[in-house]
Amino acid sequence: MDDVNKIRYSDEELEEFRILIADKIEKAKKQLDFYQVQIDELTNGPDGHIKGLDDGVATSETEHVMQMMARTKKHIKHLESALIRIDNKVYGICRVTGKLIAKERLRAVPHATLSIEAKQNMDKF
Repeated sequence: MDDVNKIRYSDEELEEFRILIADKIEKAKKQLDFYQVQIDELTNGPDGHIKGLDDGVATSETEHVMQMMARTKKHIKHLESALIRIDNKVYGICRVTGKLIAKERLRAVPHATLSIEAKQNMDKF
């Protein structure tokens, strides 16, 4: 049966996506740890004391790293939500059209909740 006529992905397919997502979560958490080390280095002087805000470059860099941390945390939450959808066997179903999201899209954006069709229609507005 081709993907177009299926109403949901099989348990085997869902497991494939679970492994992909778990790997992405692991990598994102490592990235989060890296950002935390950067924040610690930028905000603490070599003697362990907190640096002042007089260093504009360090402050700007700290803000940038904190933004990256926030994006990574949000990405992890989206991926964890995808795992819940896998558990509920609704993963890969477009929330607008109710059709299966293409495997290629899910491999590229495993937390996607919209098919390309729905995404393009939403982008028009």
